[in-house]
Amino acid sequence: MAAADFELGLNSFGEVATDGDRVLSDAETVRLLVTEARLAESVGLDVFSLGEHYREGHNDSATPVLLAAAATATERIRLGTSVTVLSTNDPVRLYHEFATLDAVSNGRAQMVLGRASATESFPLFGYDLADYEQLFEEKLDLFLRLQRDEPVTWSGTVRSALVDQRLHPRMQPGGIPTWIGVGGSPSSVVRAARHGLPLMLAIIGGRPQRFAGHVDLYTKALEQFGHTPQPIGQHSLGLVADTDEEAVETWWRYWQPVAAALARERGFYKPDRTRYEAEIDHGALFVGSPETVAQKIARVARDLRLSRFDLKYDIMHLPRDARARTIELLGSEVAPRVRELLAKEPTNV
Repeated sequence: MAAADFELGLNSFGEVATDGDRVLSDAETVRLLVTEARLAESVGLDVFSLGEHYREGHNDSATPVLLAAAATATERIRLGTSVTVLSTNDPVRLYHEFATLDAVSNGRAQMVLGRASATESFPLFGYDLADYEQLFEEKLDLFLRLQRDEPVTWSGTVRSALVDQRLHPRMQPGGIPTWIGVGGSPSSVVRAARHGLPLMLAIIGGRPQRFAGHVDLYTKALEQFGHTPQPIGQHSLGLVADTDEEAVETWWRYWQPVAAALARERGFYKPDRTRYEAEIDHGALFVGSPETVAQKIARVARDLRLSRFDLKYDIMHLPRDARARTIELLGSEVAPRVRELLAKEPTNV
């Protein structure tokens, strides 16, 4: 892969922002996301993605609607999902939504499909966590069939059968770019390879290089299943500011309470300052000045043979000005510097 083709994008989970001392309403945060998508395009970023969550303070529960709004406010930037919880979505409805988004955006739609690390959607939509694997496997098979075949005849155990079915509006031939999101499960890596789909590594803690074995497994499995090489991307959290000190102090203020809540909920490590700084130095937090963040992205891109890196730039109550500055610097300074560094020492893609 040529360094000039390396993609940088943004991920948001629709987390509520602040403006001065005021917490924005849910509606204001939704509108802010459209503004941020427009800003991301103006500074030259490649992709703007939204998640799918059903938690307090998150406003990304109707991702296709939000992305359609962003499509009307932009012209070039690709619009996708940082995660679509396929297990608790209906593939037919999902196809209709994203085929419509692709039409509205003139071919800019894409998505990352995942099984869900946050499981609130299972009880919300009446699914049993005991069916976690089967739901994803069958629905993935159907969703890909809907994208790749016309008409579709399909039967399974998780929804009603289809017989000689054609859906409209039609996606472009072959469907839209569809990635499989992986948080660490080797079986998910193999699943992505079996279907010939790009791999998105969700790395939110620890050294990213520990996923090198997953990359090796993926590339070998692609070959064994008879598929051509596919893109590999990484999703991680972070903030870019004018100086390292500003970035480190700003992110700590807002990341620490979120990480502490997750530690209580999921049994993660307690987010003390020493661990925090270690995550910035050699872990999965991309926090710092443009040069610091660019150097780290380029290093990880080489080690994991990445062709794309997405920064999750929002976190609960982070000021809207800090969010905007991250977007501006990521596009105007980090992205060109990453490509410059990769041109000097390319990845092995």
